Amino acid sequence: MATRRYDDSPGLGSLYARTVKATLRKAEYEPDIDGLTLELPRTAVDQDHLTTYREVTGFSAGPALPVTYPHVLAFPLHLDLMSDPSFPYKPMGIVHLSNTITQHKPLPMHAELAIKVHSSPERPHPKGTVFDILSSVTVDDEVVWTDSTTLLSRSAGTPTAHADLLPEPEIEPTAVWDLRSNLGRRYAAASGDRNPIHLFKLAAQAFGFPRQIAHGMWSKAAALASIQRAGGLPDAYTVRVDFRKPLLLPSQATFAHRRTGNAVDFALYNHDQSVTHLIGQLQPR
Repeated sequence: MATRRYDDSPGLGSLYARTVKATLRKAEYEPDIDGLTLELPRTAVDQDHLTTYREVTGFSAGPALPVTYPHVLAFPLHLDLMSDPSFPYKPMGIVHLSNTITQHKPLPMHAELAIKVHSSPERPHPKGTVFDILSSVTVDDEVVWTDSTTLLSRSAGTPTAHADLLPEPEIEPTAVWDLRSNLGRRYAAASGDRNPIHLFKLAAQAFGFPRQIAHGMWSKAAALASIQRAGGLPDAYTVRVDFRKPLLLPSQATFAHRRTGNAVDFALYNHDQSVTHLIGQLQPR
């Protein structure tokens, strides 16, 4: 397995340019079966950036990082991986289906982190091919956080393939969120994810959406921040979300969650609960 190491996080400007180029290329290569691993052996958290992230997602201040924050730190490596010539899919147009994070223990906000990213083998899906981008964070030679981002590359698909989905829970609403039109731009500034579908109405319309849509990882972060404020989060847990229908901006969304001990089922719907945007499960470890 080839490994690429960085002394600093790769710049997003050049990565986005390479992503566009990778989307326009012809598939004239055979991908490496073992794939490419990207490593950032040492990175420190920018405390001003962390504050901005907390403000846009709703996480409370504290000595530990929000559980979704390392995903933001790993995101440049995700882009680097998907725009590399060895990557078998065109990066623009890939659909984010699901995200699973395991936190083995809280990550100190001043710790030096080591980040590693690689992709899983592909597997069939009714609507194309799915694969995972796998990320891990190590502190003092101990893996303390892992992330699996499940992505779909659309094609004819395999009708008989199994689509792994969380069951939709029956939960009473616990909050109503009023989401402004600039939410996508605010989260893009905090996360680095400047996909045009999240930024402006005209840009989103060019990709077939009626107006801009919220980032899926913002929805996950905001849901967990809401659960944190309502009763706290365990120190060690696995939390998975499935992204269903896009969440248009501006809009009003309905959040629902239910605790069973330290476990939590949660979901995000539109204003009248006729459309499901996100389904999630949190299980303590």
